[in-house]
Amino acid sequence: MKTDAPHFLVVAGEASGDLHGAKLVQALLEIYPQAQFTGMGGTRMQKAGVKTLFGIERMGAVGLVEILADFGHYFGVYRALMKEIASRKYTAIILIDYPTLNLRLAKQGRRHDCPVYYFISPQVWAWRRGRIKDIRKSVKKMFVILPFEEEMYREEGVDAEFLGHPFIDMVHPTRTREESLEKYSLDPEKKIVGLLPGSRMNEVNSLLDEMLLAAEKIRKELDTCQFLLPIADSIDPDIIQQKLGSNPLDIKIVKGEAYDVMNTCDTLIIASGSATLEAGIIGCPMVIIYKLNQLTYWLALILINTPYYGLVNIVAREGVAPELIQSKANAENIAAESLKILQNDEHCKEVRDRLLRVRENLGNPGVMKSVAASMAGSLSKITSHEKISF
Repeated sequence: MKTDAPHFLVVAGEASGDLHGAKLVQALLEIYPQAQFTGMGGTRMQKAGVKTLFGIERMGAVGLVEILADFGHYFGVYRALMKEIASRKYTAIILIDYPTLNLRLAKQGRRHDCPVYYFISPQVWAWRRGRIKDIRKSVKKMFVILPFEEEMYREEGVDAEFLGHPFIDMVHPTRTREESLEKYSLDPEKKIVGLLPGSRMNEVNSLLDEMLLAAEKIRKELDTCQFLLPIADSIDPDIIQQKLGSNPLDIKIVKGEAYDVMNTCDTLIIASGSATLEAGIIGCPMVIIYKLNQLTYWLALILINTPYYGLVNIVAREGVAPELIQSKANAENIAAESLKILQNDEHCKEVRDRLLRVRENLGNPGVMKSVAASMAGSLSKITSHEKISF
């Protein structure tokens, strides 16, 4: 197997995978300057040097109905990538998250004796744990990003390695807290609450109104409390402005800059998701909320096997942040949990200390370079005559 100028097939199916894929490709190019990369990804992977056979613009459907509506495209991508693997022209396959497609591609890699490296594991610890059996057969090495996943996989006979979470290298405020206070025209002597309703429009529609009602209740208890509302790039600011109406609480809208907002606030009211881990890395206490369609919620109760919803709590393996889900995510409960943090400095410090331990458990900086080096080390052990053994 020629490894001085390897040709990698790299597959990512959504925006986060595109971001991580681009950084991994850049790290691999430092080791293999002559390497070639082909596959599926977005603009970031293209800029990093990947020849994309398919973009990700039409690959982000999250529901069965949406997938069926564009089934022809999905199936066409699947068939084309299967043929690419069958061509046997690749040194290795790198699959990034996106398990619906990528676990199928991993089987094809195994079938054609092409080593498969998987970065960002499917959440088998939460649901459908039986997928580990297929992973053990198909994946040469699994690079996990949550510390407890390594032991889980190894107990099942999968070669897995935790080298850190990529957020460690990505989640950094661009300014000091003092600089942000000045930019946002905030009083440093008064408490500040951040409202983060999510990056999807359906999340904003289901959560923001309740957040605003909670903010009103918080203001009644703390009449000097200030509020920030960072808007994700995927959300139309005009819609947010409409929901605020006359904005009697003088909530300051910030376009982007979520990390600077997190670094400025005393606490956050935040939608469950990856943003909770980002806030944890920055060290800001939070109240996690979420609402699902009722049918989806009942299905989740049946299928998902984890005591927590918020990623920061999943990583901490404890309830470092309160979670209010479904009917519990009402203004009264949200305000009450927020005030427990805002009105008790000792409790706030305790939460920040626990979040610091979460950060420490996520590994050291330089994650992508470590993953690329480990991947290269594994590849170097595979000779041109060696059949892949798992």
